[in-house]
Amino acid sequence: MTTLPNPAVIPVLDHDKVVTAPFIRCLVRLIRAQDAYGSWKEKCDFDVLDHFTVADEKRCALPLMGDPDPDVLWRLDVFYQAVGVAIEERSGLLVSRTMEINNEGFGRVLFTTRRLVLLSKTLRDVHRFGFSSLRKLATTGAKLVNDAARVIEAYPDVARA
Repeated sequence: MTTLPNPAVIPVLDHDKVVTAPFIRCLVRLIRAQDAYGSWKEKCDFDVLDHFTVADEKRCALPLMGDPDPDVLWRLDVFYQAVGVAIEERSGLLVSRTMEINNEGFGRVLFTTRRLVLLSKTLRDVHRFGFSSLRKLATTGAKLVNDAARVIEAYPDVARA
């Protein structure tokens, strides 16, 4: 059994170093890869990631029940794509993601590799999806990747079966 390296540890001290966190770099790469028309080509990484932050006041102003906006669904999808890619990069295994969301913003995301469930997360209030800061975004993404890596380390035979 080999121990997986831990590139998802985030030594974030200030706002500028958040963009250098491995999970954030992965997320920015995925966002830029979906820019077919080059509209984000001139934007810096902070501007590209700006849509993932939602101020607490704005989040509180949103109704408790609501239909998710297509832009919010896109951000949610890209976020969990980045989690899957980061797990693949860290483990060297092919990771499959299944995400299902109903029209009211509730659902589940599931990550598997071979016969092993790496991560299962319930999604609620998707229309309020966002993070209070880029640091929180980086920390949450890294935590999900670390949790999946721990499962792979605990059950390496099942993960590679």
